[in-house]
Amino acid sequence: MTRKTAILAAAVAATVSVLTAPAAAQARTGAAATAETRTGASSAAKGEVRYARVKACLKKGEEYNIPCGQWTIVMRDGTIRTLTDARVNPVTAAGKVDKELVSEFALSGDGRYAAYFRKSDSKLVVRDFATNRVRALPGTTARLPKGVGMGDVDAKLSQDGRRILLDYSDAHDKLPTLLVDLKSGKVSKISPKLSPQGFSPDGRRILATRYTGENTTEFVVLDENGATTARRVVPQVVANNMPQAVADDGNSVAVMISTSSNKLRLRVYDLEADSVGAAVDVKVPKTESPHQISWDASGALTLWDLRSNKDGDTTGIVRRSLDPESGATSTIDTIKLGSKVYVWWLPGE
Repeated sequence: MTRKTAILAAAVAATVSVLTAPAAAQARTGAAATAETRTGASSAAKGEVRYARVKACLKKGEEYNIPCGQWTIVMRDGTIRTLTDARVNPVTAAGKVDKELVSEFALSGDGRYAAYFRKSDSKLVVRDFATNRVRALPGTTARLPKGVGMGDVDAKLSQDGRRILLDYSDAHDKLPTLLVDLKSGKVSKISPKLSPQGFSPDGRRILATRYTGENTTEFVVLDENGATTARRVVPQVVANNMPQAVADDGNSVAVMISTSSNKLRLRVYDLEADSVGAAVDVKVPKTESPHQISWDASGALTLWDLRSNKDGDTTGIVRRSLDPESGATSTIDTIKLGSKVYVWWLPGE
């Protein structure tokens, strides 16, 4: 099971009541396939996605929700776009449509690009929201390998949308992860023994993990061609905490740590020196939990937190800048989620 499949499975589990909490995927222009509604906000960030979502509907005759409608894209300029060309329900390896799950979707860290399966031909495509151009992935990478369904792939775009990782979950774990350069068309293979976690800000380094036969975790850093540049079995405090993110140097790994006392801390692990930096307290409300973290080219961090109510249901998302030295944060964006959202996706996921 891929990471995103697991998230969506959790979404289904969380919808066993009517009041569901949201859970945390053809070379022609797609202008006709995208409906837009203006909200009167500034157009300064017209090409940048704030977040994506799929609506929740109560399944007929049951007491739980299923995904319904189409992918809705909320832009930073206030524009709402509906991706009528994007498949919502995945097709299984057996060729059946699973109406209780959501098909794979991914957003680049800069919010400009999205990867998804196109309805018309089931190809994996990438949309550029700045130009509204839609392109299929090169060659055979646009289609799934035999025996793999749309819910068995975890796609991840680099910060600038130039590269995409395709991590397949097959019956015997023999299919390699594909690293596709969308500009050059080059395809590199990564061992299926590695689990890619994400790109560095410049997209030229990839952090991957491997679980060893001794129940330890090994970090492996790969370059833009899929070649290993560093590897190390990491300390437990690093291995057992999430989220994690690698910097452009391919050496510094930021790790968010949630303590038993509900405090949030940041540590930076030096892969080459095998040393864990001092714990830095990060002050956020106790009703929030870390969901995603990423470096930028300047050495600062972006932290995405989930807000929850007393029942543990996710009610919102907060995006903050984070100083790795002081732990100081500054709110960039706050997203409110209602009970009618089945699943949502953030830039960088």
